[in-house]
Amino acid sequence: MDRQPAVAGTFYPGSAAAVAAEAAALVAGDVAPAPAIAVVSPHAGWVYSGALAGKLFAGVVVPERVLVIAPNHTGHGPRASVWSSGDDAASSWRLPGLTVPVDGAFVSALLAEAPTLQRDREAHEDEHAVEVLLPLIAVRQPNLRLAAIVLGGLGFKECEALGGAIARVVQRAPGPTLIVASSDMSHYLQDDEARAIDRLALAPLAAADPRGLFDAVRAHGISMCGYIPVTVALIAARALGATRATVVGYATSADAGGDRGRVVGYAAVRVDA
Repeated sequence: MDRQPAVAGTFYPGSAAAVAAEAAALVAGDVAPAPAIAVVSPHAGWVYSGALAGKLFAGVVVPERVLVIAPNHTGHGPRASVWSSGDDAASSWRLPGLTVPVDGAFVSALLAEAPTLQRDREAHEDEHAVEVLLPLIAVRQPNLRLAAIVLGGLGFKECEALGGAIARVVQRAPGPTLIVASSDMSHYLQDDEARAIDRLALAPLAAADPRGLFDAVRAHGISMCGYIPVTVALIAARALGATRATVVGYATSADAGGDRGRVVGYAAVRVDA
């Protein structure tokens, strides 16, 4: 069974031609792409965070396999799930004008290595945080294969175990894997307040410090929707040899013409050896 588009026409264009044209424009850049172990990308509607996500992916070498780790906005499904149709070798994610096959062997390896993960479709079917990134990633890699994880409600020890398992699967898999953590930053604050509180999360994120990020979000009540996926991605990246992170950019929805009294923050970060 294929995963059908859930937010085409709302978070990003609904027609194949418009998706292709706008995605290509968003990832157009003059910076030579370089390999990364992991990245953190915003996942709002393209009108708000598409330029920042596009800038991030324009500067990254995207291999044929990408693992996207996203938060669970809907509350559906288990706390930790990997998209699986039951026949992953024949499963794909469909978007307007685009079909991205699931990397069935990689998904099977994740399930074998990480007992926390469950085969699931429910958490993924209405979740936007993977879908909105796929056209931007696919522009950079036409032969893209996907593994998609959705997480919610994990403690730090569970994040450590899952991040370590992901790193082991990535190490054993043939060819490179790019880990993409999907997250926006603070939600529905005044613009100056959002920027100030987001700095408290950006500091450990820029230091590639998963424990520091997890604790900062909890301690300060930061409404960063994907802090658990980012924590897991940083743990995996550290195990894979990452030593540094670079904040590619930060913005709020007000920068795209939104209401400054009620904004969402967005950060783009790359994690390297």
